[in-house]
Amino acid sequence: MRFCNRTEMLLRKISPAVFWLFVTVALSPGTLRAQSPADSPEGPQLHAKSKQEADDYRSARAAGSGAALEQAARAFAAHYPKSELRELLFVRAMRQYQRENNSAEMLAMGEMALTLNPNDSLALVLTATAVADSLSPGDPNRERKLAEIKKNAGHAVAILETGSTANASAGGQAALYKETLLSMAFAALGMMRLKSGDYAQAEKDLKAAADMTKIRPDAYVWYHLALAQDHRKRYPAALNSVEQALQLASSNPDLQKMAEAEHDRLNRLTGRGKESPESGGAQPPR
Repeated sequence: MRFCNRTEMLLRKISPAVFWLFVTVALSPGTLRAQSPADSPEGPQLHAKSKQEADDYRSARAAGSGAALEQAARAFAAHYPKSELRELLFVRAMRQYQRENNSAEMLAMGEMALTLNPNDSLALVLTATAVADSLSPGDPNRERKLAEIKKNAGHAVAILETGSTANASAGGQAALYKETLLSMAFAALGMMRLKSGDYAQAEKDLKAAADMTKIRPDAYVWYHLALAQDHRKRYPAALNSVEQALQLASSNPDLQKMAEAEHDRLNRLTGRGKESPESGGAQPPR
């Protein structure tokens, strides 16, 4: 089966403007307050306990590369072991590694953030996605990874579905952020189930992900939804899904190539007239 790596596409999924809406910093004399990116605008804000801590936080978050941000985050956490701002620095390093397409380090920084805040929905979603991407048939850690994806993505869904909605001052951006993360969580669950052979549940999860991104549709989700439907011999539905993917995949040549191959296959299957799609020994892509 030809899968497209999800982690490399995530930067396009959450725009910087939407993401940093949740990391707005407000300064008052001697105090820095920063809202966790995992929280809605009504969520708790994080505080520096001194001007020195605030200054050191600003200095740490100014680091450029993922490696530099990681080093700065670890140094800050060591110097301020009880600081509420440690999580934000590890999340920032996670996001930078994401931009650099460094899945392993992105996962490591996400796990660090989750040790500080197990309810960080962004870290939950990105770690679940990275682990789902890494799943392979012969993976010796397969069962552990399946459990981690279920735990992290499932917890993210529970948090996001029960969380508060955006307030008026945030406009629709908070709602878009939550919708985006929910879609990514369901996509991670769908990928896990697709790779595990649970095609019915994979289709359900991926359809949920697709339905949540109608304003900003996602070629990745539509392509893998087509694969799940193909496996279930729901060829007309799969053809519709892969056509949606093709309309959206022009900026990703690898995904577009895979979607074109799947489209050709489904066209052959659905173009047989009265001949049964099951005849001829056709199999979904592997």
